[in-house]
Amino acid sequence: MSIPEILNMAFLETDKRIAEETKSHSGCTAVVSFLQVKHKLVNGKKVSKRILYCANAGDARAVLSRNGKAVRLTYDHKGDDAKEARRIMDSGGFVFNGRVNGVLAVTRALGDSTMKQVVIGNPYTTETSLTETDDLLIIACDGLWDVCSDQKAVDLISGIPDPTKASQILVDYAMENTSMDNITVMVVRMHT
Repeated sequence: MSIPEILNMAFLETDKRIAEETKSHSGCTAVVSFLQVKHKLVNGKKVSKRILYCANAGDARAVLSRNGKAVRLTYDHKGDDAKEARRIMDSGGFVFNGRVNGVLAVTRALGDSTMKQVVIGNPYTTETSLTETDDLLIIACDGLWDVCSDQKAVDLISGIPDPTKASQILVDYAMENTSMDNITVMVVRMHT
């Protein structure tokens, strides 16, 4: 199976287990990244190719810094998105004030078992060949993205070598800018 197929299966299995094994009707958004390194010989020289796969359900996001420019690798599944709203309506639901059935802000999530007819766990998946100019990856939930643009996040931590310190800078920025949601941030340096 391809990596995107495996990621889709993993999201759906997680979605199913949350629904079956928890007593809560709540859910969560999710974003994951997987780095595959392929080695091959070219003219007798070992060459490595790095491929980054990202998958998300909901509004958790992965952003790559490519030569200092933010490149979004995920898709925000929100009720105000026309394509997602159409999928919700085709499934028997509705979108009111940007919320699924007037309640949930995201159109895809893990859990949310009472809304499974319309809120699915299938992720949006990307495959990106990395270059030497790709220096960091920011993985965060909407607590950051509600108050910070992709480019602003990249600019804030550009040149910060310690990923833990870079993550804290973004968390602090979100809190200082009165984020009203949970804030989770992970920064991955793509070079050592």
